[in-house]
Amino acid sequence: MENAKTNKTRFRVLNQSISRSFRNYTPPEDLTVSEWSGKHRVLSRENSAEAGPWNNDRTPYLVEVMDAFTDYRIEKITLVASSQVGKSELELNIIGYIIDQDPGSVLYIQPTEGDAKKFSRLRIAPMIRDSAQLRKKVADIKNRDSGNTMLQKSFPGGMLTIVGSNSASGLASTPARYVLGDERDRWALSAGTEGDPWALAEARTTTFYNSKMVDVSTPTIKGFSPIEKSFDEGTQERWCHQCPECDEWNNIVFDHIKFKFDTVVVRKKKDYIVKSIEWCCPSCGCLSSEDKMRTQPAKWIAENPAALHKGHRSFWLNAFASPWQPWSKVVYAFLSAQNDPQRLKVVYNTMLGELWEDRGDIEDEDTLLSRREDYGDRPDGTPVELPAGVLVLTCGVDTQNDRLEYEVVGHGHYGETWGIKKGIIMGDPHLSDVWERLDDLLDHVFRFADPSRGLKISMTFVDSGGHKTQDVYRECRKRTHRRVFAIKGVGGDGVPYTSPPRKAKIVVNGKVVGTTWLYSIGVDSGKSDIMSNIKVQEAGAKFCHFPHDEEQGYDSVYFNGLLSERLVIKQSNGRTRWAWEKLPGHERNEALDCRNYALAAFRSMDPDLDAVEKRLRGLSLPLQKDDQVSEKKKRAKVKRHSVASGSEW
Repeated sequence: MENAKTNKTRFRVLNQSISRSFRNYTPPEDLTVSEWSGKHRVLSRENSAEAGPWNNDRTPYLVEVMDAFTDYRIEKITLVASSQVGKSELELNIIGYIIDQDPGSVLYIQPTEGDAKKFSRLRIAPMIRDSAQLRKKVADIKNRDSGNTMLQKSFPGGMLTIVGSNSASGLASTPARYVLGDERDRWALSAGTEGDPWALAEARTTTFYNSKMVDVSTPTIKGFSPIEKSFDEGTQERWCHQCPECDEWNNIVFDHIKFKFDTVVVRKKKDYIVKSIEWCCPSCGCLSSEDKMRTQPAKWIAENPAALHKGHRSFWLNAFASPWQPWSKVVYAFLSAQNDPQRLKVVYNTMLGELWEDRGDIEDEDTLLSRREDYGDRPDGTPVELPAGVLVLTCGVDTQNDRLEYEVVGHGHYGETWGIKKGIIMGDPHLSDVWERLDDLLDHVFRFADPSRGLKISMTFVDSGGHKTQDVYRECRKRTHRRVFAIKGVGGDGVPYTSPPRKAKIVVNGKVVGTTWLYSIGVDSGKSDIMSNIKVQEAGAKFCHFPHDEEQGYDSVYFNGLLSERLVIKQSNGRTRWAWEKLPGHERNEALDCRNYALAAFRSMDPDLDAVEKRLRGLSLPLQKDDQVSEKKKRAKVKRHSVASGSEW
């Protein structure tokens, strides 16, 4: 009897051990990705305003995209989407399905390794924690024996590896049955010197007959967007709604949104109140409200169904499909960014889900010539040098072997600028008289329409590149009290426009005779700002004004130089990068450089424009007790006819 009990206990222990060993080999449920998500996926409280069980009815447009992953005919899925439509949750659902239902080696690619670590910590770890099916298959990284790290998650039958697109070793090391790519348009153009990251990842799937690839991204620039090319190679499906009036199916895009709004001005800055929004059916012209369109039937319609034969489905979504994005928010974002090309690009990509094309392009110098303005004349017939709105003056100087070229630029609120004077000082910069003529410019008081008021140049940046470096250092040191500083331009993507100065040695006949301040400026960043600003078409924030008076130097030669470069993609040493190059027929770029240096000088100053404006209007700011002594010194300087930034004359 006792032996029977002992054997029974042994068999029970044995059965428990065997059941634990074979638990992971249980045949998977017969589910699609959307069905698995509805049954097992839980949205984490850290990342969702609607934490809890996944609800397919909330994002019906994702159901068919998810289920394409479990379609044996489909080898590749492409999703182009705006923000706030659930594209990251789509990838998480696919990863969860793989771990639980169809395990295999997974390569998940983020733009950078930093993005990979962040996504693993903030999105993947909470998903595993909150989904019971995943939690029992993926061990916590805190367990030293789990074999899991932040960038590698092992599970029965496979492993999830998360890498950055710039990691050649991570993309080319081991085979992978599944490849998922997030924000592909933000990827490195080349993984080290190995080439296209997507091609490297794709090569890792060749040994698997049942491989799957998924690439997801918001779109960027038309013609340079990898996700655009991937979409065009697939079925090109759009999420279309049925018109309640004519029953035709159409994709809701921004061009068909009709809206009314009021413009209000607060402290010289425009704001907007969206009053009404409707969708205009391109088939019948009837208007329908947002509420009505959200209840209309919707489905995916392919423009290139033939791509099904090569197993590639591609989808395109915008914010008008999102349940979390009111149409009024999209319209307001457009109105707020319409005069700022850089902000408008973000709206087009992340909210409208559209590729960016440069709108309002300046085709040639003739277009800018026609935009020049008459700054006006005073009662005595002399021209106004400073239009209303100018608060601070800066100067950029480009150094050549036989001359100095300069531009004086006026700055106002919200990045609005005025060209004041462009000129050339002929002579070898090694000679002191050349710099004395620059002093004449620095001493000049530029006058408003009221000749009793004016401004001097507050800061000057002088290029120290080329053969005259030590001459520039020497002369700038003499003029430090005038805020004249040497600068060194640094090219390259990602270099900050301005940074704190450092000391540079002044060398004469091989001996160090002193030091001067040297600023480094990211010239490529500055050029991008300039080219964006000159595309703004309406006076106000970011708009560039130029005087009609050619005696101030703003002629066809100036604009030819200002528009002398463009941003292109170049290949060098096996790498692909963005670079600025001169346009054919635009041999001189001094005007662009001078404008660049003048803007950098203003950026480095970072003046309080509200305070400057009050002083120009003759309004005094309340002083603290500690400021009274310094204010008396300032008044004494004014009596000696010294003009500081924004001083009144």
